[in-house]
Amino acid sequence: MEKIALITDSACDIDIGTVQKYNIRILPFRIIYEDREYTDKTDITPEEIYNNMKYEIPKSSLPAMVDMEGVYKSLAEEKFTHVIAVVISSGLSGTYNALKLISEQFPDIKTYVYDTKSTSVCEGIILKKCGELMEAGKSFYEIVGMIPEIKNKLHFFFVFGTLEYAKKGGRIGKISATIGDFLDIKPIVGFDEERGQCYTYTKVRGRNKSLNKLIEIGKETAGNKKCDAYIVHGNSKEDADKVYDMLKRIPGIENVYLIGQISAIVGVYSGPGTIGVCYFEN
Repeated sequence: MEKIALITDSACDIDIGTVQKYNIRILPFRIIYEDREYTDKTDITPEEIYNNMKYEIPKSSLPAMVDMEGVYKSLAEEKFTHVIAVVISSGLSGTYNALKLISEQFPDIKTYVYDTKSTSVCEGIILKKCGELMEAGKSFYEIVGMIPEIKNKLHFFFVFGTLEYAKKGGRIGKISATIGDFLDIKPIVGFDEERGQCYTYTKVRGRNKSLNKLIEIGKETAGNKKCDAYIVHGNSKEDADKVYDMLKRIPGIENVYLIGQISAIVGVYSGPGTIGVCYFEN
């Protein structure tokens, strides 16, 4: 009899109800300031990190190997036979490779580690769908075989409040970021499928136009299909609420979920004011 566990990292964004329902084990990143260190989403919240960014931008470190070992020891004690791990892009973090190494120390637990080539709510939706498949009685190998298909139905885009934090984090060219802020250029950012790194999908000028562009992408994605939309934000709930209200009026978008704060690991580079929307084709 299979007993499947779901694992992710704290870059994952999804509602707490989904985490609790499927008992998803979360490996926390470490948030590192000059004189102190925190465990992400355990002893510091994304909101606290965003509020403190005007004083200091922290660094981040992948989940500790000892934490990964601890989760596996716990799963072994609880007689789990299989693990499905859905993690942040290997183009952004070493979590994927580290977890694969740890899983090899526990050969009695069959493990599949999936590199999302993305992050945030993209991780969360894949885990949610894995949980639903488990609930429907699908086997480990059936679920693993369906994950790439689930990923292909995800379309995740976001816009920064300012390019300042992406510039400081090295995620965008210094000169282009400076000019972009001066001209109020707002890149709509996605993740490329090959490297799992950020790229500019398109550019618009001004905050309102950038939010409207996120909505237009939803209309294009829905087309003749049915979609769900998941919204995350970086200390920008007012704009997230606007996007939520606009998406609710689009034919073809069946459900709109306002997930809340985007994970701090992503937020360290995207900064306050970020709005992200992930469209999932039903």
